[in-house]
Amino acid sequence: MSLLTIALLFLAGFMSGAINAVAGGGTFISFGALSLIGVAPISANATSSIAQLPGYFTSTLPYLKDIRRIWRGLILLGIVSIVGSTLGALLLLWLDNDQFAAAVPWLLLGATALFAAGPWLKPKPRYQSDAAQGRSLASPVMQFITSIYGGFFGAGMGIMMLATLGLTESGDYHRLNAIKNVLANVIAIVAIVVFVSGGVVNWLGALAMIPGVALGGYSGVWIAKRVPQIAVRVFVIAIGLFLAGYYFVTG
Repeated sequence: MSLLTIALLFLAGFMSGAINAVAGGGTFISFGALSLIGVAPISANATSSIAQLPGYFTSTLPYLKDIRRIWRGLILLGIVSIVGSTLGALLLLWLDNDQFAAAVPWLLLGATALFAAGPWLKPKPRYQSDAAQGRSLASPVMQFITSIYGGFFGAGMGIMMLATLGLTESGDYHRLNAIKNVLANVIAIVAIVVFVSGGVVNWLGALAMIPGVALGGYSGVWIAKRVPQIAVRVFVIAIGLFLAGYYFVTG
């Protein structure tokens, strides 16, 4: 891997971290950069998952106070997330690169559409006391499905999870976002363990991206104050459509 390639991956990591901090969708950048430098699709997906993990951690920190208060209610959702993410990651490793490459453009189109619809999928605030908050069977079932997708591919997972939690969980937006961030960490960590065990991670690519992701996530606050979120969202959608087209042509 040349110094120029490492520099480009660092820049892609920075952009993905910053975009995740502002509007979400940074996975499009990290996965796309790895794909465009010739990393095989399965390896690009696994490596992108590792590169994004620091961002999942840092996005959870502001919610630690809320998480300490609700952690007991997350146990069941955490368990189904572990099982679902394991199945999704194993499904990915079961495919070969040609099979996954054939599915990638459709996955990217779906994830891009989900990302574009994100502002309309955010749950409406429902202010209730914790004592009044309940959970139906639909909540773990929907989380299980979302975690399979997260372990398999992951782009747009956060938006999907926030939307399903808004339908199946009680509480205001911040409580739902705290739950989403915890479960995103669980799904990512489990998938990464499977990917590392399967030997599909491009470690040079991951190491080049991780510092960029960390710096980009930190800089996201500064960017959010100066760049309209709609501009970032349009940019991410354009990247998603470009990558889908790229895989339709090359796959």
